Amino acid sequence: MIVAKEAITDYIPHRAPFVMVDNLVSATREQFESDFTVTSDNVLVQEGFFQETGLIEHIAQTCAASFGYLDREEGGEPKIGFIGAVSKVLVTELPPVGGTIRTVVTPLHQLGNIYLVKGESFLDGRILLGCELKIVVSE
Repeated sequence: MIVAKEAITDYIPHRAPFVMVDNLVSATREQFESDFTVTSDNVLVQEGFFQETGLIEHIAQTCAASFGYLDREEGGEPKIGFIGAVSKVLVTELPPVGGTIRTVVTPLHQLGNIYLVKGESFLDGRILLGCELKIVVSE
C-alpha cells in the first residue's frame, strides 16, 4: 500500500461524507489499484448495497488519488479532475455493506489533459462493474 486511508485526502479533493476510496494500493503510469470497504452510513448505499453511482465514483476517485500521487512523486502537487464522460458501463453485481471492493484502473489514452481510462471493480475476485471514463485534469 502506498497511501493509507488516513492520508488519502492529501491526494483527492473530496471530503467526508463523499470519500469513496480507502487505500491506494499501487499507482504507476500503466495501472492504478485501490480498495474501499462499504459502510452502512455511506451516502451511496441503498437497501444494504453500494450503488452503481458509488462504484463509478470510486473508480474516479481511484484516478484522482493515483494522478495526485504520481504528480507528487514527480515534485508537483495533486490537481483537480472532473469526470467528462462515462461509457461502456457493465454492472454484474452490487457490493453489500461490509464488502471490500478492489479496483483496477488502466489508463488507455491521453490527449493533453484528458485521459481515457478503463476501470474495473471486484469483490472476492468477482467483477462488480466495468466502465470507461474520460477524466479531465486541471492544468
